[in-house]
Amino acid sequence: MHRCIAACGLAAILLASPASAQDGGEVQPTLEVRLDTPDSVRGLLSEHVRLLKRSPLVLPEESADRAAMTRRTRREVADLLATEGYFSPRIRFDRSDDRRWVLQVEPGERTVVAGVELVFEGEVVAGVEGAAGGEGAAAYLEELRARWQLPVGQAFRQTTWDAAKQGLLDAINARRYAAARIAESRAEIDPKTAQAWLRVRIDSGPSFYLGELDVQGIEHLPADLVARYSQLERGAPYDREALLAFQTGLQNTPHFGSVIVDIERDPALAAAVPVRVQVTEALPRYAGMGVGYSTNTGARVEFNYRDSNLRQRGWEFSTGLRYEQYRQSLYADIFLPPRGEHRDSVGALIQRSDLEGLKVDTQILGATRASQRGDTETQLALRLQHEKIQPAGADARSSNTLTANWTWIKRAVNDLLDPTDGYLLEFQVGGAPEIALAEQDFLRLYSRFVRYQPVRGTDVFILRGEAGVTLADSREGIPQDFLFRTGGAQSVRGYDYQSLGVREGSATVGGRYLATASAEYVRWFQPQWGAAVFVDAGDAADTREDIDLRVGYGLGARWRSPAGPLAIDLAWGHQERRLRLHFGVAIAF
Repeated sequence: MHRCIAACGLAAILLASPASAQDGGEVQPTLEVRLDTPDSVRGLLSEHVRLLKRSPLVLPEESADRAAMTRRTRREVADLLATEGYFSPRIRFDRSDDRRWVLQVEPGERTVVAGVELVFEGEVVAGVEGAAGGEGAAAYLEELRARWQLPVGQAFRQTTWDAAKQGLLDAINARRYAAARIAESRAEIDPKTAQAWLRVRIDSGPSFYLGELDVQGIEHLPADLVARYSQLERGAPYDREALLAFQTGLQNTPHFGSVIVDIERDPALAAAVPVRVQVTEALPRYAGMGVGYSTNTGARVEFNYRDSNLRQRGWEFSTGLRYEQYRQSLYADIFLPPRGEHRDSVGALIQRSDLEGLKVDTQILGATRASQRGDTETQLALRLQHEKIQPAGADARSSNTLTANWTWIKRAVNDLLDPTDGYLLEFQVGGAPEIALAEQDFLRLYSRFVRYQPVRGTDVFILRGEAGVTLADSREGIPQDFLFRTGGAQSVRGYDYQSLGVREGSATVGGRYLATASAEYVRWFQPQWGAAVFVDAGDAADTREDIDLRVGYGLGARWRSPAGPLAIDLAWGHQERRLRLHFGVAIAF
């Protein structure tokens, strides 16, 4: 191969310093080594070859020592190039100048993969009943082969070869075959043709099925608490993702400081392998306070207390006082340990608000059953509530109601705190009959949709819409929670919080119809900082004919905080001809 220094680039690494004095001041000769090689491998050799890294380098006096040094360097260079797929390099030293050597490396042709043979043994070949038998087993094996990361035609590298083998093993280990192993792996290299033939043989071993929970680390909590959080079914095939989801769910509870969920990968236990759960209990009691501000409800100070092991039963007791400028609330809730997919809770709330001329005093006793399956949550709530409202410039009135409300939410997003891809879909159905304390029959229907669409890598386009209707003869006796007001941050920006609704006296009260829509584009200039442009439209009214969509549009800034993106928006209310500043969390789940 013709070597052109100008084309290849000549890198010089100085490995000598001014001559040093040794043995009574005798000056030892030093050596400078230069590297002559193509750019494709220069970085690799410069970083790892010892002869090129040493500085200063004292020139060995004996010719035998110099020869040993060059032999060692040739071996190092050859071994390094082999990891990158170069198996026929030409390596030589130009030592025409005893003080200035040139290490000349021509890596040769890079080896590419010419053939791949993936062989499977064990139960994965025959399949198991109800899972991968017959055609299902063949399809599963083809899927594994399709996921192979080092296909024919790709350059051979040692790191890629290792990663491909590990990736294939991990894919089989992930479900059923927890004891799968690589029984044979071979890479045959032909340096003359620069081709590699790969062979991997994997023994899947038997299918693993889950047995009983083996819980360790419980001291003060109820012994069955971990089992009540588990949705693993005894006799179900082993699934690593299911175990990780169980571990994450336990870790997210306030009961545990750390959690490890795993199994013993012993083929002798495959028929009913115990699920080992190692936990450390967290401190059960927690007290805290916080301060904040939102343009919706003003300045806020909050005190809260939690006991995650009330009465030594694993019940979670949570209570707190939140004092906001325009709304104040005192609450207490008890959450019982889950039963399968369901979790029950009871609670009480006292709340007072003064928004847009409407003063509302509410006392609520309620019970809730929540269910979680994957990214879908349902909730059924029963509430006995007393409400007193006093619109400015109108008569005050009060009501007692026993209501039921069912909520269904699907959060199919890539990140719950900071979604950039996916969607949220919510439906609610609730109301009360006249025979159960209510002044009249009413039924409330509500839906919400949010779509997060990634654009150009990191940017996000957000579409949002809401629609609601309360079916009743009038608004009389219906709690404000079952009517609609809108406006403000996370709603129709450019208008005050809950300022869009029905005018009663000089106050804005809830109406029986709601419609809002929003489009927003967020440009992230840096990982933590971004800017947004948006347009919102919406209104709440007492009849469909009275819906008059109010439009707001503007610009905003975004900051990714640990609690989610914080938003500062400057919005122009088109109908009111007024500019407003909105501040709050940029996502409400």
